[in-house]
Amino acid sequence: MRAVLDIVLIVLQLYIWLLIASAILSWLVAFNVVNTRNPFVSGVAEFLYRITEPLLAPIRNFLPNLGGLDISPIILILIIMFIERVITYYIYPVVF
Repeated sequence: MRAVLDIVLIVLQLYIWLLIASAILSWLVAFNVVNTRNPFVSGVAEFLYRITEPLLAPIRNFLPNLGGLDISPIILILIIMFIERVITYYIYPVVF
């Protein structure tokens, strides 16, 4: 059972890195550093959008409009970190 919890923790950490990569790529596209006409950049951007958007959209709907500032990735990262702490401190020690 601990192996399953370890896999869950690894997946949560991987998802945090995907959120960070998605935010950085969106900045690079917004500041015209990378061109989305490039097939590789377009593929990476589409992958990151499809992976992160299902969890970010409900948070964006819940938050008030802050102009051009999108803090939904930060909130999702904090939620994931909270889930990791709960697993590490309360669930992991109880499992045999």
